[in-house]
Amino acid sequence: MNLRETLEERERLWLSPYATLSSRTRGRARFEPEHAYRTAFQRDRDRILHAKAFRRLKRKTQVFLAPEGDHYRTRLTHTLEVAQIARTAARALSLNEDLCEAISLGHDLGHAPFGHAGESVLNEVFSEGFRHCQQGLRIVDKLESTRHGPGLNLTWEVRDGIEHHSRGKGLLLGSPAPAASTLEGQIVSLCDAIAYINHDIDDAIRAGLITLGDLPREAIRLLGATSSERIDAMTTALVLGSGDGRVGMEEAVRQAVCELRSYLYAHVYPGAVIQVEIEKAKKLLRELYGHLMERPTPEALRGDPEDSLERRVVDFIASMTDSYALQFYQRLFLPISWPA
Repeated sequence: MNLRETLEERERLWLSPYATLSSRTRGRARFEPEHAYRTAFQRDRDRILHAKAFRRLKRKTQVFLAPEGDHYRTRLTHTLEVAQIARTAARALSLNEDLCEAISLGHDLGHAPFGHAGESVLNEVFSEGFRHCQQGLRIVDKLESTRHGPGLNLTWEVRDGIEHHSRGKGLLLGSPAPAASTLEGQIVSLCDAIAYINHDIDDAIRAGLITLGDLPREAIRLLGATSSERIDAMTTALVLGSGDGRVGMEEAVRQAVCELRSYLYAHVYPGAVIQVEIEKAKKLLRELYGHLMERPTPEALRGDPEDSLERRVVDFIASMTDSYALQFYQRLFLPISWPA
């Protein structure tokens, strides 16, 4: 028995009967021999971690566009926070931590520059529509590559978790929309919501857009006045509200979480300061798309020649970081100073 088989045996012995075992994965699109000392989900985690798309997350917006402050969240820091919370919950519930971590690290790979503003523009201009979860699958299935060929060739369970990670809202609100097929994927969906609700509040307070006193009083009384207190309360409620093959949250805490989420959508995200910058970002991306469709640059044509020009342009724009989009726009549309 090699080390991987020993790890798989530990999973069988120690994890919940409802956990997803790496030895029972539904497999990969292309066959690969198993690794000597890493389980299937550990390999997926490592492939995502080393992907170029993962590194680009450090310069992609969470809420505040192209922030100058070092302490505002980016897609990368958000991703790491989701992974930490999800692993904590999975460990407490005896679910598969490696699967939770792999899904968490990959869940936002498909985000366009400037956060949901970029997603909105690409969905508007692209004839096939654009959703970041679907783009994430396209990245891991085709646009990234390994020595085995195009795509990261991830397991079915990790791909399913990436595709359905945006169902956290449904799990919170009791929506019938299909969630991830594994409990680990559902854990990541809720931990995604736990992470962004708390760090968006934290960043909004840091930016001076709101104060702690503006937040719903009863929700703060129940969950706590600091991010760490609220994350602990929400994660504890997730652990205590899950079990016997289901993922959920204790009802009183769930309602408080929904109240905070509603506050963000009503008073922070639509705020004038944020919206002014979002409209600028949307204009920038629309102009980039129009220009590249008429006069595609070599960078925009690097994709698969069998793909349509529109598909390749969308892939190129979606891959941009906030800073690269700004630099590329300047290169195309603004005059360059002549050297002295």
